[in-house]
Formats: sequence, C-alpha cells, structure tokens
Amino acid sequence: MTLAFALFDTAIGRCGLVWNDVGLAGSFLPALEPDSLEPAIQRRFPQAVEAPLGGEAAIAATLIQALSETGRADLTGLHLDMDGQGETYRRIYEVARMIPPGSTLTYGEVASRLGGTADARTVGQAMGRNPWPIIVPCHRVLGAGGRLVGFSAPGGVDTKLRLLAIEGARVGDAPGLFDDLGGLPIGVRKS
Repeated sequence: MTLAFALFDTAIGRCGLVWNDVGLAGSFLPALEPDSLEPAIQRRFPQAVEAPLGGEAAIAATLIQALSETGRADLTGLHLDMDGQGETYRRIYEVARMIPPGSTLTYGEVASRLGGTADARTVGQAMGRNPWPIIVPCHRVLGAGGRLVGFSAPGGVDTKLRLLAIEGARVGDAPGLFDDLGGLPIGVRKS
C-alpha cells in the first residue's frame, strides 16, 4: 500500500497529511520550526512519498484550513486508516471525533461514554498517541475540572489553548473575567 504525504498552509501554520488507499494515516500540526515538519513526517512514515493533495486528502486539507480560520468545520466524515490501532483506542478516537468545535469533554467524560471499557488514564494515553491531531480533536479533551493538561503536539498546551480559542471553546469551570464583554475563551462549555 502506497503512503503519500503533503504539506499545506493554514491560519495556524503549515500542516501535513499522510494518506493511503484506505484513508488518512496521520496528520501533523505545525512544527515549532517550519523546516522540521517534513522530517517529522518522514520519521514517522519513512515510506511516505510527497504527492499533490487529491481526493480525501484534499478534502481533509480544505476542512482543516476552514477549521483553523473560522473555528467551524465538520471533519467527522473523513476516513481514517485505523490499521494498527487496538479496539479500545479506536473507540476512544471515535468518541473524541464526535466532540463538536467549541465544546470540550474531560478524559473522564470520554471514558464514561465508552461504558466502562476504558478509564480516564487510558483516554489520556490514547490522546497522547493520537496519529490524527485536529481530525481526532484531542485538543477538545481536557483534564478533570476542565484543566488544560498535556498536549503532545508541538507547542504543547499553548497550541491546545490556541485551537480551543479559535473554536470559541471555554476552558475552566469558573466564568471568565471578560464574560460580560461577550466572552473570551476562559470557562468550560460541555457538549
């Protein structure tokens, strides 16, 4: 099975996609150093060859561009190549994919939606190993009480907060300091 990759520009920086005949094999958020994105893709997918965006990958790139600009785009219809993912991780990723832009869930809430087949720690591990950041929106999964914890993409929690801000999500249980001014992304909005 041939793996292809492409880089494309978004409002948050240059992103990357890797795909094959089954679907999207991986996605990459902007690297801290622009020239390090392609090497990161090659390390994770050494057999991938650069190719023009087409088909499902072109649709994915367009949706990611829209999400990064407007905070609104539905990426749930994109096909993912989940080969190599265990059943528990597959289910966790499917639950995370259903969290709409502007909403968040905690690791524990994702776990509870799985009917007891995983705990919050397992959800956190799956999010940390997520091969499709932004497509499987791990940035919308927060720690207990809506705390911003862990984000394995370049930029860490700052990147997570930036994505949530673009989507208009609120982080934390308390009302925001500027809520009376139309609200800034500071409190939790649950789906």
